[in-house]
Amino acid sequence: MRIESHLGPRAANHRPLTPIDFLESSAAMFPDRPAVAWRGRCWTYRSLAGMVARFATFLIRKGVKPGDVVSIMAQNRPEMLAAHYAVPMVGAVLNTINTRLDAGTVSYILEHAASRMLIADKVCLPVAQAATRTTPLIILAEDHAQAEAGHLDLFDETVTPDAVDHRRFVTDEWQPICLNYTSGTTGKPKGVVYHHRGAYLNALGNVLSLGFDQRSSYLWTLPMFHCNGWGHVWAVVAAGGLNVCLERVDPAQIFAEIATHKVTHMSCAPVVLYMLINHSGHTKKDVSPRVTVATGGASPTSALIEQMDALGFDLIHLYGLTESYGPATLCRLKEDEDALDGPQKARLLARQGVRHATASKLRVVDDAGNDIPRDGIAMGEIVLCGNTLMAGYYRDKAATDMAFAGDVFHTGDLAVMHPDGHIEIKDRSKDVIISGGENISSLEIESILYRHPAVLLAAVVAAPDPKWGEIPCAFVELKGDVTASAAELEQFCRRHLASFKIPRRFVFRELPKTATGKIQKFVLRDAAQAGP
Repeated sequence: MRIESHLGPRAANHRPLTPIDFLESSAAMFPDRPAVAWRGRCWTYRSLAGMVARFATFLIRKGVKPGDVVSIMAQNRPEMLAAHYAVPMVGAVLNTINTRLDAGTVSYILEHAASRMLIADKVCLPVAQAATRTTPLIILAEDHAQAEAGHLDLFDETVTPDAVDHRRFVTDEWQPICLNYTSGTTGKPKGVVYHHRGAYLNALGNVLSLGFDQRSSYLWTLPMFHCNGWGHVWAVVAAGGLNVCLERVDPAQIFAEIATHKVTHMSCAPVVLYMLINHSGHTKKDVSPRVTVATGGASPTSALIEQMDALGFDLIHLYGLTESYGPATLCRLKEDEDALDGPQKARLLARQGVRHATASKLRVVDDAGNDIPRDGIAMGEIVLCGNTLMAGYYRDKAATDMAFAGDVFHTGDLAVMHPDGHIEIKDRSKDVIISGGENISSLEIESILYRHPAVLLAAVVAAPDPKWGEIPCAFVELKGDVTASAAELEQFCRRHLASFKIPRRFVFRELPKTATGKIQKFVLRDAAQAGP
């Protein structure tokens, strides 16, 4: 077919893709449907739209212009959800900051991003005050009844906002919508720039992949600051579902919110799952109907799967990065696999699966950039290509060019490709331990340690050795009510691993984690280098 000039885009048939449209659509379609629940209160989609409009009005009156960066440091509360619509609505760029960062790191982010303002809640206020030097600080009101003068109060529905049309400000779908700083698992954070197009498509991919719909009730156990809640801040609204805000991860409160709001979905790091299992007050009847849990990080063990199943949770294993808007792949059991026993389910869910619905292309390649065989044995690097990848690293062209070398995004994660097309991560390229010329996967050792009933968390890194060059060093955090010795864990590993893969050192301690529950291996690598 010949491409004719009159068949091109025009004002009537083309407009920039932006997730702001999801709120406008749901507010029009479901104005009286519950949209947000928090602290015993509930707001409809009409009320949420009003909250966002008041937020946008506030920003404009404060002089925020298109392209300005607006930072927010707050727990999972309605204003955090509203910020994901209000800030981009006026053409500004949202920067959600990890609530567990120290003042020095927050100050670095504010200066690197050239933030126009920092908005903080009461819990984050001490760090925010210590971090702000020249950046104006705005404090969120706890609620309308207790709002103090000068605090940002979005709960006063008697306030009439200005009419703000986001189409005036979002004129290009490649405009930055968010600036997210990496979580700190590898050291100094980098600023990852998201665009409206990627956020829109990623959210729709989440809706399709996780099965969000109008009946969905999503519990915010995942921080909204982390990859914008893996894009669920837009996805749940797109589906017309309920956002149940949870300010801190507390097992008792999680079970209570599930019961109160008939929660259908949640996302979290594996550490949260272990907290639920080990919570003394839970029983099987606490979770009804069943809850779909999306989790990433360490592969779920058979014991974890069986215990979560007994509680009424179904697991989906996700894989992604900040640079891919969160999830890029997912692995969920097929209907005929639900009846399998725990070890069989664990074997399947150990895989990171296939690409996310809108994540486009996923490959595993060798050093020359060629696709590896689909044999579950050959290992290569995961590379991504598609619409749901970052625009690049802010103010860091060299790192951006390196990440996108060869017109693909290099994840640095090493994986095998199974015959059915499912990937299974074996290690980070920097985490492979080379001992006596043999490559050892730290994840393989960790997966064995997680099978031991006394182990809560495990991380394996390389430690220097005069004979072998490097040896595996296992850092282990035990469950609170049990004990285990290094000799016991060594014998346990010996039953499941080749002798050269067995850790030569065991260190028992609380493992350092990011705010999203990821283990900070760079801290442990430093500790291992320092010696016993």
